[in-house]
Amino acid sequence: MLNNLFGKQEEFEGGDSESPGTSEIPTQPYDAAEIGTPLLPRNLKPFQIGIGSSVGKQRDHNEDALFAMSTSLVSNRVGIPMGLFIVADGMGGHEHGELASELAIQAMVSSVLPEITPPALGLVPRMQEEQLQEIMSNGVQSAHKSIQENASGGGSTLTGLLILGKTVSIAHIGDSRAYHFDGLNTPRVLTTDHSLVKRLEDLGQITADEAAIHPQRNVLYRALGQVEQVDADIVSITLPSSGYLVVCSDGLWGLVSDQEISRIISSADDPQQASQLLLEAANTAGGPDNISVIIIKIPD
Repeated sequence: MLNNLFGKQEEFEGGDSESPGTSEIPTQPYDAAEIGTPLLPRNLKPFQIGIGSSVGKQRDHNEDALFAMSTSLVSNRVGIPMGLFIVADGMGGHEHGELASELAIQAMVSSVLPEITPPALGLVPRMQEEQLQEIMSNGVQSAHKSIQENASGGGSTLTGLLILGKTVSIAHIGDSRAYHFDGLNTPRVLTTDHSLVKRLEDLGQITADEAAIHPQRNVLYRALGQVEQVDADIVSITLPSSGYLVVCSDGLWGLVSDQEISRIISSADDPQQASQLLLEAANTAGGPDNISVIIIKIPD
């Protein structure tokens, strides 16, 4: 996926200095006393990330795509954490589904990162929630347009988290999900499924248990690439003080309960191990769909 996003690095075999594309650049040792020791904020802790994706047990191709980037922006000894995390679940058959989800990720990343990085590096004035929400909304529109223009007949969900300092901006359309798990309280779902059964459940026409086994539980009324105009949910929350943020496709949450997801994450050694255990749990439950998950551990 990263090769598709950023291009594949060429591999060169060793050779003499006259080989095409290589040259020697004269260098000299630096004086450590002149450069000094970088002074980084003592309280700046990076996110720990775990990612995983599986085709499942009953599919022969993976229509999910994901993107995870975590870094720290430091300027004048002031630092803030930054991260962009996206899961897209394609639809429309083998060719269209895979292409649609990859296009959604590529367009979202290409739209959001150039808008967020230069202002954030300035750190002052700080970007407002409304600005961050507009950036995420524009990213969704870019993803929607890219699918319409390049994958006619395809569609995709998209759930993305942009973390900048203490603000989490969420863009969401479809039935992938974002969660906050703290290991103590009831898991908090940060998004609303744009599905027929969720609408019926919200209207009180069916129960949550009935929704879980409803024959039309995978029917969406909102998705990228499916209609002329797209309407995504764009919200902001304050970064929780602890716990985990999770972004996943319905191939996970549709088979593994929220409580079991919380238990697995809390008992794992680290987010990467947790992501692999969650894939195993979904596949053990039958794995009828593709499964993708991103786990972000919030620094204490």
